[in-house]
Amino acid sequence: MSQLAAGDVAPAFSLPDAKGNLVSLSDFAGRKVVLYFYPAAMTPGCTTQAVDFTEARDDFLEAGMDVVGISPDEPDKLAKFRERKHLNIQLLADTSLEVIKAYGAWGSKALYGKFMDGVIRSTFLIDVNEEGVGTIELAQYNVRATGHVDRLRRDLGLLHL
Repeated sequence: MSQLAAGDVAPAFSLPDAKGNLVSLSDFAGRKVVLYFYPAAMTPGCTTQAVDFTEARDDFLEAGMDVVGISPDEPDKLAKFRERKHLNIQLLADTSLEVIKAYGAWGSKALYGKFMDGVIRSTFLIDVNEEGVGTIELAQYNVRATGHVDRLRRDLGLLHL
C-alpha cells in the first residue's frame, strides 16, 4: 500500500457506523474531517486515543472539523466501545480493510518484537469540497496513541500552550 500525502485526493468511502448506518466521505461536503485509523476498539492505546479525541471534540468542531475513527471492528463492537468509554466521536467499521488499505494504513509493523501485518495508527486531515470530494491536507503515519491528539491540535493551531 502506498501512503498518501498532502495534496492527494482522499479515497472515497461508505462504511457502517456503530448503529449500522452508512457514512460516506461525501456526507462531510463543505467541511474538514480528522480521519484516524486505529487497530482495535477497547484496547489500551486505542481507548486512550478515542477518549482524547472525545475530550477534544469541541475544539475540532469549533474549527469546522469533524472527527471520525475507522477500525476493522464490527459495528456492534464499536457500539459497545462508544457506550463503555462514553465516546462522542463517530466510529466506522471497515471489516473488509478496503478503506484502511486505500489510505495506506495497513502494513507490516512490529508488535512485541514480532513483525505482523495490521492497522498502522494513522491520522489525516481532509478538506471535503462542496461536491463531496476530499483532498488530503495532512497525513500522519505511525502515530503514538498517547499525546497524539494534543500534538495534532497544536499542529492545527487548536491548542495554545
